[in-house]
Amino acid sequence: MTAHYLFVTICVALSLLACFANAQLSPNFYARSCPRLQLIVRDAMRQAVNGEARIGASILRLFFHDCFVNGCDASLLLDDTGTFTGEKNAFPNKNSARGFQVIDTIKTRVEAACNATVSCADILALAARDGVVLLGGPSWTVPLGRRDARTASQSAANAQLPSPFANLTTLTSQFAAKGLSARDMTALSGGHTIGLARCTTFRTRIYNETNIDPNFATTRRATCQASGGDDNLAPLDSQTSNRFDNSYYRDLVARRGLLHSDQELFNGASQDALVRTYSNKIAAFALDFAAAMVKMSKITPLTGTNGEIRGNCRVVNSP
Repeated sequence: MTAHYLFVTICVALSLLACFANAQLSPNFYARSCPRLQLIVRDAMRQAVNGEARIGASILRLFFHDCFVNGCDASLLLDDTGTFTGEKNAFPNKNSARGFQVIDTIKTRVEAACNATVSCADILALAARDGVVLLGGPSWTVPLGRRDARTASQSAANAQLPSPFANLTTLTSQFAAKGLSARDMTALSGGHTIGLARCTTFRTRIYNETNIDPNFATTRRATCQASGGDDNLAPLDSQTSNRFDNSYYRDLVARRGLLHSDQELFNGASQDALVRTYSNKIAAFALDFAAAMVKMSKITPLTGTNGEIRGNCRVVNSP
């Protein structure tokens, strides 16, 4: 089965899944009010990824970090003000969350086509999907109809976002709290097949842990010293960090997971068999990842008259 045929098949299957999902969300939500929405988002993401491949991973991470804190409501996109503290400077996001300007660009183009119609939350959901596709990953039908939060929570971001230092028990519990299974967790972690991580998030692993390939640890130490250089970057996937594939899982089997939380998925416990499956069968990973993304995208969305449609993704609308 070719990769193209595989991903088309996934799209069809997930289209059906989305239709029977949250009744308040629908893939056709903007069919009449903003028919060119998906084309606008896709074109803007293509321009962004062509300029910097890493941006696909950055937008995917923004979506994940948004959904895990009080649901997929674009709260992460809000800037701090003199009277408001948002999520951008929470520990898991500070100096690492990026891609906000890309969402700003998309929002500006969408507003020009369909003023005060499409939420920032839906734009982020579509952009995350398109970034994955542009880097060679699977597509899925995005359920739409979310509205934007009028508030955010830095404390919730600090407490609820999974840590790169977390063990498997903690990770499983945190995903379960969001209605996501251990299988969803392992599939969504495969998003680390693209993107980079800061030295401060993996220093302890490459210097102190034993469940790591020694040559891999030596390689990573070259650009991540025992002290200093916290912002030095390394690829989460040691083989193809700009291509969405299953190399991440092959890294885990070879004890080359960059983050402690990554390698916990293959460390003699409950997820080992699934990691091996994904490492050998890209079709299984692609299908599960796409399904988990749809599931994650429906975490407690604001719908109906709840929330608002922000005119600027960085600030709430004026009263």
